[in-house]
Amino acid sequence: MASGTEAGGVTGTQDKDYNLIWYVESCLNNALRLETYIQDAERNKDTEVAELFRKAQADSRKGAELGKGLLRARLDGG
Repeated sequence: MASGTEAGGVTGTQDKDYNLIWYVESCLNNALRLETYIQDAERNKDTEVAELFRKAQADSRKGAELGKGLLRARLDGG
């Protein structure tokens, strides 16, 4: 957390879970934002930049999936 003091008392969610939720949400938002950037690059016929953003988008999707798996396991008691 940004404050460095929240341990679940305010949010009702332990830092480790909150941090994973934040991570997954950030990865998914990044994947969505990159879609716009990919379209912009394609519209400008800049295949090099479009490919860079496609790779970054794939990494964001992968990060989200890994984060969701960890979160699922931890919330299920694993």
